[in-house]
Amino acid sequence: MLSIRAGIEADHPALARLMAEMQAHYRVPCPSDAEIRAGLAGRPAGAELLVATDGDALVGFAAFAAIYPGPGLRAGFFLKELYVAQAARGLGAGRRLMAELARLALARGFGRVDWTAARDDARLLGFYESLGASPQPEKVFFRLSGEELRRLAAG
Repeated sequence: MLSIRAGIEADHPALARLMAEMQAHYRVPCPSDAEIRAGLAGRPAGAELLVATDGDALVGFAAFAAIYPGPGLRAGFFLKELYVAQAARGLGAGRRLMAELARLALARGFGRVDWTAARDDARLLGFYESLGASPQPEKVFFRLSGEELRRLAAG
């Protein structure tokens, strides 16, 4: 039975394994299990998690945070990650995680949920559009990291 709930500390070991699977899926380097768990335990204030479970197995998660301001100077959520284990895809976990995030946004009086997605992942884009979401082509996603981040911080 698939269920969605807020992530708790007891979920960290399973979340660490799922996050390692996610990193492999995206073909990017992955920190050690201990580093992932430390990151989960030391999340910044406001960094929230929803988890999807199928019985006792954690099969997906959504990582998000409140942002302000949005349209009409209302708060919203920014969804940083949505991931469902490869073995659990097609069970509805992604849709259920997104629906719970939408319910949580409305319950808090928030006006929207924003996120990014890879342009070249047609299946993912189709999933998001099936939820009723629409791409925002007028926006460009920027990132500062590594040496550029340090250079700007140094002035």
